Amino acid sequence: MPLTRSLDDSTVVITGASSGIGAATAYALARRGADVALAARSEEALRRVADRCRELGGRALVVPTDVTDPEAVVRLAARTAAEFGRIDAWVNNAAVGTVGLFDEIPVTEFRRVVEVNLLGTVYGTRAALPWLEAAGGGVLVNNASVLAEVAMPYQSAYNATKHAIRGLADTVRQELRVTGRGHISLCTVLPASIDTPFFRHAANHTGRELTPPPPVYPPEMVAETIVRLLRRPRREAYAGGAARLMGLQWRLAPALAERVLGWYTARTQFGPGVRLDATGNVFHADATAERTDGWQGRRAQLIRLTAAFGLAAAGTAVGTVAAMSRRSRTDRS
Repeated sequence: MPLTRSLDDSTVVITGASSGIGAATAYALARRGADVALAARSEEALRRVADRCRELGGRALVVPTDVTDPEAVVRLAARTAAEFGRIDAWVNNAAVGTVGLFDEIPVTEFRRVVEVNLLGTVYGTRAALPWLEAAGGGVLVNNASVLAEVAMPYQSAYNATKHAIRGLADTVRQELRVTGRGHISLCTVLPASIDTPFFRHAANHTGRELTPPPPVYPPEMVAETIVRLLRRPRREAYAGGAARLMGLQWRLAPALAERVLGWYTARTQFGPGVRLDATGNVFHADATAERTDGWQGRRAQLIRLTAAFGLAAAGTAVGTVAAMSRRSRTDRS
């Protein structure tokens, strides 16, 4: 079911709201007159996002929150309801990443990625459900990634958490239905590479500059996808044509898609620079980062890499068709 109220009369909680997709979503909702509760670790960055939301016409509440603390997430929900009277929707968006070979990523960082990405979503979902029930229904959106369906090298921790978030949503959705709570919708968003500060903030054990593998889409596109889900919920929604294409290829010819995507992303997620800061924002917030974008000034390079993605995708599609044709001939013989 969609929101029980119009968007301009709704209250939405957003975690990971200090930059990137979270900030873009807050702005998209504020333009439509919604009340937003903004949660992230950096109060300074959240206040800048809140100021912009108010300029756009929405009301904004700043609640500094570490989503790895379940009691803090419960307090986030309570403060939001106390301020605005109810909660109509909740967007689990907080995420961090650590990049490197699986056996070279520190265990402490791997654990932290699981705590933020997966357990943060668990805690947010548990905190949201009673308030959505009290409001007579609502929408809960988990921002996963196309990496909830496919995989790419050097991102083992992030891949694992995003796959888990998708499975969590499927199970909770079933439970809501069989317990008569179908008036609460649970949606999963699967974005492609998005132009946010994520890659700049990720812990990096490669010694090389990280870049989002193209094609790269603006965070506003994901924000608009989330807004559409609030108005018309669906189980899952891709954000970016590349995400849909990768998901299709992975389903049709998983072994081939795994090889091609591994080859492609291993060559496109590194820039020409050297990266010496290994820890990123995995353990500590970046108070300076309220930007929605992360790669301004590198558009020409991203466009060239997007063309390379098109060639790789075409090659995978041809291989997929060939694999299906061989499978069909084998089945007939």
